[in-house]
Amino acid sequence: MAIDLWEQFADDWGPEKIIHIYEPRLPLRAIVVVDNTALGPAIGGIRLAVDVSLEEVFRLARTMTWKNAAAGLPHGGAKAGILADPSLPRLEKERLLRALARAIADLPDYIPGPDMGTDEACMAFIYDENRRAAGRPKVTGGIPLDEMGSTGFGLAVAAEQHAGHLGMSLVGARVAIQGFGNVGKAAAKFLEKSGALLVAASDSAGAIYNPQGLNVAQLLAIKERQGKVLEYPQATAIDPAEIFAIPCDILVPAARPDVISMANAPQIQAKMILQGANIPVAEAAERYLHDRGVLTLPDFIVNAGGVITTAIEYRKGSTAEAFAAIQEKIRENCQAVIRFMREKNLYPREAGLYLAQSRVREGMGYRRQF
Repeated sequence: MAIDLWEQFADDWGPEKIIHIYEPRLPLRAIVVVDNTALGPAIGGIRLAVDVSLEEVFRLARTMTWKNAAAGLPHGGAKAGILADPSLPRLEKERLLRALARAIADLPDYIPGPDMGTDEACMAFIYDENRRAAGRPKVTGGIPLDEMGSTGFGLAVAAEQHAGHLGMSLVGARVAIQGFGNVGKAAAKFLEKSGALLVAASDSAGAIYNPQGLNVAQLLAIKERQGKVLEYPQATAIDPAEIFAIPCDILVPAARPDVISMANAPQIQAKMILQGANIPVAEAAERYLHDRGVLTLPDFIVNAGGVITTAIEYRKGSTAEAFAAIQEKIRENCQAVIRFMREKNLYPREAGLYLAQSRVREGMGYRRQF
């Protein structure tokens, strides 16, 4: 399968390494892809899911290459995936993560961070084993991404830039969030501070809708205590697939890849889509939505808040520095992508790649050629 993937996806950018890890006694089955390190050691999260695949890990690693480059970080792109249930008991999950950390101890060009199914505690286990992980708990010298809501904060910054381009206000804007996990919850909180109104939310157990609005603080408390948005009382339960067709102004896909495709894109009523997850929108659907007047800047531009924070943690910066850097970098990059869209008549993803690839290409020019 690795050979097939290489033949299908390998290009001048990468990947540099594809590593399969198997420890039958646990059992641990994992995949690590280091895509490109032209700008520095690669940063990318560890995803834990029962169905994570080599292709998914590769695509996510490539996204991290563009994300880190677009954000102006001295880091390349990588990703890891562990094939396991994210709801495993803490001790079993810890064993898997510690085993992965030992397996990648001699891979200095990969700095792990948290991703779907992993969190700050997981990064503490990794760091304890090999002294190389970011997004750790504060007590271990880290900047806790989930506690500060880095990615969600960045999405709210991007929403302001989307709104400015569209000539709309965030005050009273109706928001639907697909994937009310760490990213989705933080996005809801920061978008509400900007005056937006959450009307729908979904998680792995179901989805809810109230056109009059959901109380974000109450929903966060219920999610913390009971783990399901369906426990929120003042809302109607809907099929999770219906959230893409909800009448709203802002749609935030913040879960798995490829949730928006040409199969459901025609149903979308939102004016903007904030790509909270990595690769949540198929490229054909992105182009279709753009042609319809729905603005969605690329994932690696708008959801870079988390990796900006991990990069600042890696160089021992502070939480205040992280917030300031997210605000500055995401605002500037959104404005640059919108400018390239206008000046060069490009689709949003093409404009984002124009920005990111120029930086990676320059970095690759300094690599040893002989």
